[in-house]
Amino acid sequence: MRVGVVQFPGSLDERDAQRAVTLSGARAVSLWHGDDSLSDVDAVILPGGFSYGDYLRCGAIARFAPVMEKVVDAANGGMPVLGICNGFQILCESHLLPGALIRNSHQHFICRDQKLVVENASTAWTNSYAAGEEITIPLKNGEGGYVAQQSVLDELEATGRVVARYTGGNPNGSLRDIAGITNERGNVVGLMPHPEHAVEAGFGPDSASGMRTGIDGQGFFTSVIRSLLSQ
Repeated sequence: MRVGVVQFPGSLDERDAQRAVTLSGARAVSLWHGDDSLSDVDAVILPGGFSYGDYLRCGAIARFAPVMEKVVDAANGGMPVLGICNGFQILCESHLLPGALIRNSHQHFICRDQKLVVENASTAWTNSYAAGEEITIPLKNGEGGYVAQQSVLDELEATGRVVARYTGGNPNGSLRDIAGITNERGNVVGLMPHPEHAVEAGFGPDSASGMRTGIDGQGFFTSVIRSLLSQ
């Protein structure tokens, strides 16, 4: 399986995402923001960072990158697409996902290991988990507060499109503690925390097994392989 990872000017987690893909057993393919092709990949990841310096709004300029036209078309055709942090913001700006991400309610950048509850374990990116499973992965953002109209929030809840929810305290003021959502089809997922930083023992969050041993983020990357193999 070939999983493309898009690099925008200002991306800073593309290498981590590529390594997470490799550790999951797939082949990571580097994609450039100016590309007019997805190079025959089977899935796409939009990594974290500060695309185009976060000028205007986070993700607002990246939405118009040449590669995003191909990503949007592929996503609408059913290709699995994961947006992590800034990638989540780009997905919302591209209207692949509803709502928006705004400045943290406490007005500070936050960086910590964050507990989540997996609400939807049937998407292309979460099927390796069980619904209700609690995981811990790193979170780092300054504009991570998820907001949407009340009617949109109600629809997300009613249709099971909340993928993950913060537990143990809301870190950024996201409405209804939302940490990640999916589209109706379940192939596009946006997630504010960073699963790619919790895929390798010795470099992840602390866990019951010891310091830095947490690999709870691994399931996002093995999930997409399972999804692609089942097609």
